[in-house]
Order: sequence, then structure tokens, then C-alpha cells
Amino acid sequence: MKYFPAGTALIFSLLILASCQPELIIKAPGYDYSAMNKETRKVHQKIEQFLIECRLEPVPIAVHPATRIEFLRIDKQNKELHIGFSKHFSYIPFREVNVQAVYTTLARKLGRKYRDYRLVIKVMDEPLEAYIPNFYRLDTRLHDERRKPAEPRERLSQPIVRRPGWPVPEKGLYNRHIGLWHSHGWYYSHLKDRWEWQRPRLFQTVEDLLPMSFTIPYLIPMLENAGARVFVPRERDLQMHEVIVDNDSMSVETGRYLEKASQETFSWRSGTEPAFAIGRPPYEANVNPFRQGSYRLTLSDSVASAWIEWIPNIPEKGEYAVYVAYHSTPENVEDALYTVHHAGGESRFLVNQQIGGGTWIYLGHFKFLAGWLPDSGKVTLVNKSTMPERTVTADAVRFGGGMGTIMRNGKTSGRPRFVEGSRYYLQFAGMPDTLVYHFNKDSNDYNDDFQSRAEYINYLYGAPYGPNRNRAVAGLGIPMDLSLAFHTDAGISRSDTTIGTLMIYSLDGADTLRVFPDGMSRMANRDLADIMQTQIVQDIKAQFDPFWSRRFLMEARYSEAFRPNVPGVLLELLSHQNFLDMRFAQDPRFRFAVARAIYKAMLKFVSHQYGQDYVVQPLPVTHFQAVFDSLGRIRLRWQPAEDPLEPTALPQKYRLYTRIEDGGFDNGVDVDQPHFLIDNPRPGTIYSFKVTAWNQGGESFPSEILSLCKMNDQDPPVLIVNGFDRVSAPATFDSPDLSGFAHFMDQGVADKFDINFTGQQFDFNPQSAFRLNDAPGHGASYGDYETTIIPGNSFDFPYVHGRSIRAAGYSFVSCSDESVADGQINLSDFSIVDWILGEEKKTAWPKVLMDSLHGRSFKTFDTAMQQALRKYVEGGGHLFVTGAYVGSDLFAGKAEKDADAQFAREVLKFWWVTDHAARKGEVFSNDTTLFNTPIQLTFNTRYHPRIYTVEAPDAIGPEEGARVIMRYSENQFSAGIAYAGDYKTVVLGFPFETILSEQERDLLMKSVLDYLSGR
Repeated sequence: MKYFPAGTALIFSLLILASCQPELIIKAPGYDYSAMNKETRKVHQKIEQFLIECRLEPVPIAVHPATRIEFLRIDKQNKELHIGFSKHFSYIPFREVNVQAVYTTLARKLGRKYRDYRLVIKVMDEPLEAYIPNFYRLDTRLHDERRKPAEPRERLSQPIVRRPGWPVPEKGLYNRHIGLWHSHGWYYSHLKDRWEWQRPRLFQTVEDLLPMSFTIPYLIPMLENAGARVFVPRERDLQMHEVIVDNDSMSVETGRYLEKASQETFSWRSGTEPAFAIGRPPYEANVNPFRQGSYRLTLSDSVASAWIEWIPNIPEKGEYAVYVAYHSTPENVEDALYTVHHAGGESRFLVNQQIGGGTWIYLGHFKFLAGWLPDSGKVTLVNKSTMPERTVTADAVRFGGGMGTIMRNGKTSGRPRFVEGSRYYLQFAGMPDTLVYHFNKDSNDYNDDFQSRAEYINYLYGAPYGPNRNRAVAGLGIPMDLSLAFHTDAGISRSDTTIGTLMIYSLDGADTLRVFPDGMSRMANRDLADIMQTQIVQDIKAQFDPFWSRRFLMEARYSEAFRPNVPGVLLELLSHQNFLDMRFAQDPRFRFAVARAIYKAMLKFVSHQYGQDYVVQPLPVTHFQAVFDSLGRIRLRWQPAEDPLEPTALPQKYRLYTRIEDGGFDNGVDVDQPHFLIDNPRPGTIYSFKVTAWNQGGESFPSEILSLCKMNDQDPPVLIVNGFDRVSAPATFDSPDLSGFAHFMDQGVADKFDINFTGQQFDFNPQSAFRLNDAPGHGASYGDYETTIIPGNSFDFPYVHGRSIRAAGYSFVSCSDESVADGQINLSDFSIVDWILGEEKKTAWPKVLMDSLHGRSFKTFDTAMQQALRKYVEGGGHLFVTGAYVGSDLFAGKAEKDADAQFAREVLKFWWVTDHAARKGEVFSNDTTLFNTPIQLTFNTRYHPRIYTVEAPDAIGPEEGARVIMRYSENQFSAGIAYAGDYKTVVLGFPFETILSEQERDLLMKSVLDYLSGR
């Protein structure tokens, strides 16, 4: 499409954009307003007037206020008018419609005298229409081929890591390699001689951690579920333990390294070049542990004729990342077979050893049991390959993220490696110092840190895309497709509008040229920036805030924007300094949505670059149920979830994962339909399940986890209903004088875990000004919890309840609460229902407007559930209900005749007394009918590494016919009631799963079930 002045008005729309802070503008050399003739001055004045008007509504072009005219030339001979605007004019997201509108409006402004002239508008020497991303150009013939690879790069024959037998997401990001980093990190300040954050603690977090709460739980798994391999210049594993097993260290305290070969031909021998050895940590400046040791090698074979075992001594049961190291040459195999033996079984990986040697290559996260367990805790490598008589190499294997081991002025960070800045992880990961992370003569770790992140990506790629100090260096040969620097910004607004989302890209590289090393235009950075910002803002507006602020698409020479030698952008998602923005940022639902938007943007950009169709991975399934059928088989059912924002995100099949007892989950089985039967379950064994949805774009996040167990065939099972779905930010309050996070009222609920909490907010004065990082003003927060992993909703509590039900001698099954609400589970099939509420309660959206549009989420009992339970008890069913907000959510702020209050009184048989009923969490029984022997127990009301905190348990009183059965020790308030009539209920004002002692849980559950069943 060509862009010419038009004589008729064009109706179009573009949302007004918020402005950034103005920058200094220098007019182009030689552009002298005073030297213009009268005609040129008049044209100049009209163009300036156009710019002024474009900043005013209702004109829907929001021009940055610093925009200037940099050149103006009237070519009368050719009837052309050439205009050059400063780069600020490009800060608008341009599409065909508003580019045409610029030409049309400006032509009209210039008047009849120039109606036959052709306007030529340029910004930064690029035609205005060049700022329309290829992705948004309707006519593919108008694509700018310069911003695509000069010759479409052939993919590697194999990605660096793949899983044999695993579905390949052909329309996802399979065989793509993405560089991603989350902001800053804990670093050593030479000036202050201390380790510190690079940003201030605000609103209970710090920017050095906040973006990590988007990337580690959400974005990185989404990208990898789409088939990509993600490389992060900071430690990605939250496990604070670390075990390294290596051929150069035979310490039996940490691990055993074993080699075997069936023939002399395939025996292992040492390589000739340096490799990893743990040496003597902590490491001084620039000591490279990947230059301290040796590696081993052998020939590949069509059968497994040689193998190695790395057997760690795991210090504590838990999840550990597994990394492998090896040496690469072109003669290596592309399919080195590693097997991780873990608590859930065995997981196999094929590693392309032709690339990636000399650093840590991530395989995955796995559950390991404590101690030496060669059958269920090790990594093996065999020389079996489809490429016989090539080379297989082996070096170290690392289990867990560990603590920081880099020494600065005699001090290590004293913190987990995952919180440290990139500069330290990259030293530990074997990066060459002078090319990647050591630029400031060991005097400025702050600068080294932000300069190192992109150079890591360049070094992974290697020549000709290598580090900017030497692009010809071989590097590691991993073809990187793009990079993202994920940050949050500063800025304060007193309005009800967020500071919003800014995107930064650079048209220059480190060499100041506007092309990548392969000749591709760095306008590709602009495309990526626009696609990503558009997707983020569009999805936030659709789901969270129709007025979310889209800031500018800013071209600037930020280190993380111009250093990458692949398409890359720097995202400033929101302002960590602005309270409203942080109300969104602290909400796990928002984090998931933003991460999904970023993943989708990367998918769309990469697919479009290579002319491929894309499919978005599905959303998690819903309405999950795990029960026994009439033949005693396990019957699993679920329901796919539609994504109203992405029509391609439809599941084509599913994958069912199984866990036996307290082991890890297995590798799953493919399932074509949303249901599955399992024959002959073992009696007395707890089976747990989760389900993912698959399509050509990849795998969804997993469902909640459901469990079941059959003790005998005579008694009907107890039905566990998982009614605890809530994830949320902490409570907030907001007034002109005081505003902030009311952590003391409601800490919110983390989605499985929270990694960004530093400590409670203590400065609530909106007028409190920023002075320095240590005194940042409004929002200032403590640091006593930083690096602490805060447990949240594990979505695995049916297993906790189920263990105690089994211990009481009862069978059990489980289901989601939505399967009850939608009538897919008939409660009357069960004589006892155990309803888990946890910390479920109606929860506000980050912005009040969304409460009125969507209603509050996570109500304990919605209308459908109340109807199902009322019908159930009328039929003689018995209920056991536990939760921290079981009363307050049904009664608070309502009239006594409200339907919710009536449900509590008439069905559950209690009335609400108060919330925050206890702080110690100590409870005792006072009813000998239900409890044969007195019970004392403690539930968790403080931080605990394995279970969430109950900060506001309810006190509930007995309705007519019920009685108090348990009381809080500190004040004698009623902690629970029991009712016996035509049916029975037991209701507790605290969550059962938070009782700290398993013995106490078992004793309480048996007492309750025996009472309900009449045993």
C-alpha cells in the first residue's frame, strides 16, 4: 500500500497513549529555521500546528510532547514535500489505518496549495509506514523483507534438548531457543562495601525479585511447554540445596560418580581441554570453574556399551532442577541419552552435544527423596546413539540451585543463587569473563550485571552473532531466536489510572549499525516490541482493566536493548513505585495473564518471521473428578477450557500424570478424550492425578491434583470436594492519607508459592517521598522475609485430607467444586462429604471497576453449590467443612436474612462470630460425644516452609440444635461446631490441612468420620 494524501476524511481510532518523561531534543545538523524562506516557514508552522493538535482529543493520534521537526524540504520540481520528525514521533504503535490518517490529516492541514504534492514522512531515516510491523500488514506483498532473516536460517537438525516419545508442538516453539532474564538481582556494591538490591523494597517486594514472579512460575514453563528451550542468565531453580557430582570430585559426602564399559573400545577416557571441576568454592573474581577440571569421552554405539552414573546424596526431600555439563565438538552426537531417575520414575532426554558444551544445560525439575537412592535418585548417560562411532562426552551433573559461591572483597552474598545478579551466575556457569560479564575492571558489579545479560545470549549463539567484543568467537553454537529483558519501572500517579506498560527497543546495535550480523534490519526489534506491547495491553484490558495505560514504544540505546545480536526488547511492564500498578502486580491471576500474553507475542513474532502458522497452547482443564465406577475401576473425567482471547487454543488431546503415594509424578500417558479408566487399583494405595491439555502449540498448565484410595469394597468412599481455588494478592486499603497492602489483615494466597515477598509494608503515607533506595518513601517495606519461599495454594490438599481419611480406615475419592456446582457429581452417591475451603473467600479484583463488571471471585459457596448441598443434606448426607473464612465469607456485611447467611444457619448449622479469632493456632476439644479422648492440636498461623499461613481463622457459633466441639485456647472462642439431626455436620473455622502434626490430623479426622458415619 502506498500512502498519499486523500481528499476525504478517514474515520479511524487509536487509544490515546500516556506520555513518558520528556527527553532532550537536538535538532538535526544544518536545519536552520531562521534561514528559511517565507513559504518554508509557513509550511513549518502548519506542521508544528499539526503536531500540537495531534496531542489533543478528540484527534486520536497521541504524539510524544518532545516530537520536533528535524528537516523539511519542498521539492517543487517533483512536487514532493519531505518531512523528517524526531524519533519521538515513532513512539506510537502504527498501523495502516493511522499511518494513512497522518498523511491525510497533514495534507489537509497544508491546504490546497500542496494538494498535488506527494508527502514523504520519515522518522530516524525510515519512512513512516516502515513502523507498521510486518505482522500487522494486511497485504503480505508489503512486508519489509529486510527485517526477516536474509536467508531463512535452517533450524538445527535437533534442538539442544528434546524428550524422546514426547509430543512435538509443530506449530509452537519447537526447536526455538529463547533468552530471557528477569530484571536485576542481589549484587555487591564496591562503593558501599556491601551486598544489596539494585532497586528499593517497595510494596512488599523489590524489582530485583518481582519480574521473577512472572517468569519462573509462568512464562518460562509456558515457553517450554510450547517446545522452546529457555536460557536464563540468572539461576532459575529456587532450591537452596545443591549437589554437584563430577568426575573430578569423588567426594562420597556429596555424590558418587561411576563409569562402566562393556568393551575396551568404548571405555571412557579423559579429554584434552579444560572442563568443570568444583574446585574450592567460594570463587574469587574471574575464576572459571569450567576451566578447572576435565571431562570424559567415549565413542557412540548402536547399543548401550558404555555408561556413567551420577548419584547424588540428596540432603532433603524436594524438587531439584537437574543440569548437565559436557564438552562439545562437531564430532559429537546429536542424541546423547540422559536418564533422570527420580521419585516419580525415569525421564529420558536426548541432548545435542554438538552445541552447548562448557556450561550448565537445564533438563528439568524433579522430585528426589533424601539420601543415597541409586534406584530413584541419579542421572545416567549411555553411549547409545543413532550416530555410531561419534563422540559422547560427560562432565558434571548438578542437582539444585544452591547458595551463592562468588566472592567479592572477601564476602559471598550469603543468599540463594537464584536471587543473585547475572554477573555472578554467569561466572559460575563458565562464561568467559572479558567477553560476557567483566567489563569494568572489577570495580563496578552494577554495570557488569546489566551489560552481561545480553552478552550471555550472544555467547550462547556464537559467530557471527557472538559477544560484541568479539563477534567471531565460536561461542556455544546455540541458535538464539530472540531475547527479552523483563523489568518494572518507576513513576507515581495520583489518579485511578496505572502508569502502565512501556516497551523499549533499539534500532542500533553495539556497533551503531542498524543491522544484525547476518544483515537483517534491526527494525525487527520494533516489530517484536510492538507485537509484545500490543498483546500485553490488549489482554490486560480484556481481563483486568479496560483503562490500562499503554505507554510508548520507545527507541533508545539501553544496554539490554542494543547489545543482543538477535531480535530483543526491554519490557517495563508497570511501575513498582505506584500503588495501583502494584495491586495488579501482586495478583497471581494477573501474573499468569501477562506471562501468557508475552508467550503469545513471542510465538506470533517467531512464527511470522519464518512464515509458519502458529497455535496457542490450551488453558488448564477444569471440572476434574477422580472416582470409582461400579466395577471398582478409577474413573477420571475433566472438561477442556475455552480461551475467549485465542481461538486456536483448543485442546486436541490430553496427558494424564499419575503419582503413587508420596512419590513424584510419572511422565504421563496420552489420552484422546477428556476421560480415562484405570483397572485394578491396588487396595490401600493412594493414587493422585493431574491432567494437561495438548494441541499443536504445546501443553497447558496442569489441573488441580486429585487423589483417591480404596480400602475395601463394602463401605462407600468419602467424597473430598476441593473448594479451595483461590489465589490472590494481599488485602489493600486506599485513602488520601493512608494506602498500601494490609498484610496483617489478609496475606493473600500464593499460586503454589511466592518468591517475591520481602516483608510487610511499613510506610503507608502517600505523601512520603523517595529519598534513596534505603528510604524509598511510600510503600517502603521490611526485608525480613526476602529469599523465603512462601507456601500458598498447592492445589494438592485432597491428598493431605486423603491420607488422614485412609488412616481412619475409610476409602475416599475427590473432585473439583465446579463439577459439583455444574451437576457432574451427584453428592447423594456419597454418605460423607469432606469439603475443603482452605482460604477460599470472595476476593476483589485489583481495580474496583472489575468487581462491578465481573463480580468477585472465589466465593466459598456460590448459589449452585448451596443448592447442591441443601439437597444433599435433605437426603441425609453428612458434611465435614473446614476453612478459614467459612463464616466470614457467608455473613460479613450482610443482613441476617441474606441467602448466604440462611444457608449457613439452615444447612451448615452455624452462625458467624468473628474473623481473626486466634493468633496462636492452638485448639482443644470440649465435646466427649464426638471425641472419645480429649484432642489438642495446633494449626499454622505463622510462616512455615510446608504450609500456608492462616492469618484470620473464624470463630463460629452453633445454630439451634448444634453444639460447640472445639475452642481456641487463647480466648475460648468457638473453633468448630457439630450438628446431629436428620443429617450431621461438622464445621471448623480453620483449614484442616494446616494442622501441623500428621498425628493430630489423623486423630481429628478419625473422630469426625466416626461421628458422621455412626461407627
